[in-house]
Amino acid sequence: MSGLTSILNTGKSALGVAQTAISVTSDNIANVDTTGYSRKTVNFAESYTVDTSGGSLGTGVWAESVQRSYDQYIENQYYDQATMRDRWNSLYTNLSNTESLFNESSGYGLSNTLQSFFSKWSSLTSATSDASSRNSVLTSSQTLVSTLSQMQSDLTTQSQQTDSAIQQQVTEVNSILKQVAALNKQISSTSAGTSNLEDSRSALVRSLSSYMDINYITGSDNSITITTKAGQTLVSGADSFSISYDSPQATSALTGGSSFTGSVYFGGSDTQDYTLKVVKAGNVSSGASAAQFNVSVDGGKTWLTGSNGKPLVYSARTQDTATNVGELSVWFGASSNSSAVPNSSLSVGDKFTITPMRALYWNENTSTKENITPFTDTSGTQDTKRLTGGTLSALCSYKNDYLGNYQEQLNSLSSSLAWEVNRIHSQGTGLDKETSVSGTYSVKHDNMALGSNSCGLTYGSKLTSGSAFLYIYKNSTGLEITGGAIDFSSNASGLNFNPATNSLDDVAAAVNKTYGGYLNASIVNHKLTITAASGCSFNMGTDTSGLYAALGLNTYFTGSKASDLGINTAITTNLDNICAGHVDGAGVANSGDSTTAKAIAGLLNDKVSISTLRGGTVSQTISGYYSGLVSKVGSDTAQAKYKYQYTNTLATDLNDQQQSVSGVNLDEEMTNLIKYQHAYTAAAKLITTADSMFQTLLGLKS
Repeated sequence: MSGLTSILNTGKSALGVAQTAISVTSDNIANVDTTGYSRKTVNFAESYTVDTSGGSLGTGVWAESVQRSYDQYIENQYYDQATMRDRWNSLYTNLSNTESLFNESSGYGLSNTLQSFFSKWSSLTSATSDASSRNSVLTSSQTLVSTLSQMQSDLTTQSQQTDSAIQQQVTEVNSILKQVAALNKQISSTSAGTSNLEDSRSALVRSLSSYMDINYITGSDNSITITTKAGQTLVSGADSFSISYDSPQATSALTGGSSFTGSVYFGGSDTQDYTLKVVKAGNVSSGASAAQFNVSVDGGKTWLTGSNGKPLVYSARTQDTATNVGELSVWFGASSNSSAVPNSSLSVGDKFTITPMRALYWNENTSTKENITPFTDTSGTQDTKRLTGGTLSALCSYKNDYLGNYQEQLNSLSSSLAWEVNRIHSQGTGLDKETSVSGTYSVKHDNMALGSNSCGLTYGSKLTSGSAFLYIYKNSTGLEITGGAIDFSSNASGLNFNPATNSLDDVAAAVNKTYGGYLNASIVNHKLTITAASGCSFNMGTDTSGLYAALGLNTYFTGSKASDLGINTAITTNLDNICAGHVDGAGVANSGDSTTAKAIAGLLNDKVSISTLRGGTVSQTISGYYSGLVSKVGSDTAQAKYKYQYTNTLATDLNDQQQSVSGVNLDEEMTNLIKYQHAYTAAAKLITTADSMFQTLLGLKS
């Protein structure tokens, strides 16, 4: 009887295992089109054996496990390629939109507008007193200003839209991290099959790799640890960490022996980090004894340099005398009060990092976080200590490294255009002599040297030592009364203007001293105004220092950026104030000699200095510089497209390899179904055979 029972049990186990195999195969067939589903197979194992006098006899079969078909090694390679594919795809999509803003094919782009602007000045040279020609100059100028403003506005809009997209993706990433941690907990604590849970987790990890570059580590309990490529932990077992998109801020990294207890503060905004390194120890003050520092915008690889090629040195100032650095004003204050002077000194080697834009942070806990915002330097090299892949990385790079760079170059072009035109125009003369001129550029401190980084004069860095001439005329006769260079000798700086020592107060005093009784210079709202005495008028002459242009006296443009560039109201309200002529060496005002108009028209082909923090200073024509910007946008877009296509090919190949392992093949599953069906039929036959044998045996008793 025991032998027959053994046969019956063997058939029963075979029947159950075949049924399980058919069930798993059916599940595979049903999920053939389910995204993220991994094919399952049943692992069969021989049941225990029984020792008999004739040898060991088997007792059947059992389903040892249901195995998930999945190659994690291939999947890890897929993460690496897919994250870069999605980065470049996102960049390509966004850069294509930006490229359309620089489309010059319609004939109405900035390049044509610049050409028209200089062309109108050229036309003015042959008809300096013609009202129509002057109006054409003004109209072309307004079109140029409007075009620059609109381009900058469009870039700003794209930046703001990108900001919103980043914040949304940060929320989505944090949700994924929490879900992965929850699945980790379920998988590690579940003794039953976890294939479906693992499929869900793998799908989430794939989705995460689309947002950011990751490392994947499997634990002994089948839970996983996920980190960024740079090493910041995102998920560890049942614990998840968050990322955030935070407001502008500053951090410090003091040397071991530093006693500084204050903080660095800033105003303004930019799309790149500023690294400050103290190179001369001292206190924070408005005097000459203040500590000094260098500035880098590439994390300390290189330092901003002056025209002499040496690193620029800035002084550690208080809030009232904050130092202008690039797009920021920087000062040091007490940790608890930005306007209070720190009571401790800065030490050589103390470093401070200013992040003047919203940035991505990895949050280790509520008090410790790390900046992981992607950064690409001017050579195209990515900082591997931060995010480098995924759409989140792409959006941050697009906003900061690409849009930020384009905006900076557009602003630099606008700044150079305004300066070069104003430098020439401020030394010219219109159809009428002046009775009053008011500066359009202000300072923060009337008594501070105009060339100082703390003075606040927009074009203070353009000033040089030199002479600025003025000529006074009698209205009744039109003849010159007096004229010559403004005398600064009473300010202990010599006859010439010196930007390192002369302040706005000094300029006003020097004008009043040199032309007392004929002119009156006064300061109104930190701007200089010069007014002629009754019966007198005046004209600006040669200025080798750039003083007139820097203060906005007798200038054409106002502002210094694409967003705020405008035309002096003295021009828009009176076209006669457009300076086409100049005052000759004898003091004669030649309003119709077209010297000034020719010089401005010549800027179309003249090389000028154009500077950016990212790219340094280049010597190029204004139109040529813009053409270079257009080419760069096109090149960036083409590069993103190429890299997307390349990484997409690699990612697709790896995905196909994974699908060959984990994907469901209907032909194979149908074959298995037939095989297991036959096994089920055979097992059933074994049971009926055993039953027949039982019946035969029982029949013997009768």
